[in-house]
This record gives sequence, C-alpha cells and structure tokens, in this order.
Amino acid sequence: MFSITIPDFILTMAAGLLIMGLICLATGIFLLVTKAVGTDIRSLAVSTSKLAQKGLAEDVAGLVGNASALLNALNQLVRTTAGIGIFLIFTSFILMGAAYILISQIQ
Repeated sequence: MFSITIPDFILTMAAGLLIMGLICLATGIFLLVTKAVGTDIRSLAVSTSKLAQKGLAEDVAGLVGNASALLNALNQLVRTTAGIGIFLIFTSFILMGAAYILISQIQ
C-alpha cells in the first residue's frame, strides 16, 4: 500500500497549484499577445472603416450604420479577449500565491 505523509501531501498540492498557475499565466499572455492584437481583426477594422467612408461619400445610410455596428462589435471583441487574458493572469498569481502559502506551512 502507498502511504503519504502530511508534508508530502501539502507539497504535492502546492506543486499542482504551481503548475496550474504557470499554465494560466502562459495562456493569459498568449491571449493578450496573439488574439487581442490579431492581424485578422486589424485588417477587418481597416476594411470596415474604408467601407464606412465610401458609404458616407455615396450617401448610403444603411451601409454606414452597418459598418459602424461592425466596428463596435470588433472593439467589444478585442476588449473581451483582453479581459479574459488579464483575468487568467490574475488567476495565475492567486494560484501561485496559494502554492507559496502551502509551501510556507510545511515545518
């Protein structure tokens, strides 16, 4: 039978929390770097703004309204992705802090 002492169990829990924290940190940084500043979103925003300018020049109200709604949706998408990335980074700090607290409890 496998027996484990209390300090070994606490050390195992702390290692698990540290690993989960590092994974959350890497995921949050990846989201902030790649998704929030993605080239697809940037090119879509540029195309939409050109479309809105063309709609204004040709006096097409529906085109301008839809282009404006699309730009607002893109802006909200970038904010949401950045918010998720920041949340993951804060969660990783909490998990790593909990791991540190558990390690400091071992005597």
